[in-house]
Amino acid sequence: MISAYITTENGLIPVDAWEDGCWIKVVNPTEKEISLLVERFGVWVEFFTDPLDVDERARFEVDEGHILILIRSPRREPEEAAIPYITLPIGIILTGQVIITVTLTEVDVLDEFLSGWVKNFDTRTRTRFALQICYRTALRFLRYLKDINRMSSQIEMNLHRSTTNDLLLDLFNLHKSLVFFTTSLRSNSLMVEKFSYSNVLDMSDEEIDLYEEMVIENKQALEMANIYTSIVMGMTGTFASIINNNVNVVMKLLTSITILISLPTLIASIYGMNVQLPLQEEPFAFLVIMFCAITASALGLFILVRWKVL
Repeated sequence: MISAYITTENGLIPVDAWEDGCWIKVVNPTEKEISLLVERFGVWVEFFTDPLDVDERARFEVDEGHILILIRSPRREPEEAAIPYITLPIGIILTGQVIITVTLTEVDVLDEFLSGWVKNFDTRTRTRFALQICYRTALRFLRYLKDINRMSSQIEMNLHRSTTNDLLLDLFNLHKSLVFFTTSLRSNSLMVEKFSYSNVLDMSDEEIDLYEEMVIENKQALEMANIYTSIVMGMTGTFASIINNNVNVVMKLLTSITILISLPTLIASIYGMNVQLPLQEEPFAFLVIMFCAITASALGLFILVRWKVL
C-alpha cells in the first residue's frame, strides 16, 4: 500500500500525486508497487526490499545521491500475543525532493506523525524529518521500556504467592521483548553514531542539535534496556525457586492436614470392627470415643506446631 502526504499551513494532508516535498509512505508493497517506485525514482530495488526483512539490521547506504537509512523501531503487539513487544525495521529513503518510508506493517512511530502527536515537523525538510523519525523511535523505545518495567513489577507482586508457571512464562516473554529491544537499540546506536563522521547527511546547526539529542536518547534507552534485562533475568531464576517453595509449602500443609484427619479416622476404624471392644456396653461410649478422637487430633496439631511443621 502506498500513500503520500505533505505538510501545509493546515498541517499534514494526503496528496494524490508524488510531488516535491511530500512523504511517500509504503507499507508491505507488492512487486508491482516496488517496480513502480524504482522506475519513478531510480533507486535500487534493495532499498525497498531490505526493510521488508524483519531481521534486517540498522544501517545506512548511499547510491548515486540516494540515501537509505534503515532503523529498527519498537511495535506493541495485540493483547492476545505471547510476546508483548517486538521490533521491526523502518526504511527511510531520501531521494530527489521526496522522502520515502518503507515498512512491512504499520509501525507505531510513523502513526505518531499521522495522528498529529508529533508537532513541528515538515515533510519538505527531508533531513530534519528523517532525524525526527529516528528521534521519535528512541523516545518510543523509552516509553515501552517503562511499560515493560511496570508489567514486570506487577508480575513480581503476583509471583510471591503463585504456585503455577503462568506468571513465570509472562516474565519470560517480557525478557524476550527486552532482548529484541537491546539488540535493536545497540544496532541503532552504532548506526546513528556513524552519521557524525560519515557526512552522509548535510545537517544544519538546528539539525545537528536534534541529532545530538537523538544520540543521547538512544544511549539512555540502551542503558535502560540492559538494566531491565538484568533485572528480569534475576527475577526469573529467583521466582522459579519461590514457586517451587510455594508448592512445597502447600504440599506440607496438605500432608499435615492428612495426618490430623487420619488420627480420628484410625479410632473410628477400630471401633467399626465387628469384634468385642471396650466401652461397647457403656451409655456414653460414643462421647468417650469422640473425645479421644478430638484429643488425638489436638495433640497431633500441638506436636506439628511445636515442631514448626505448621
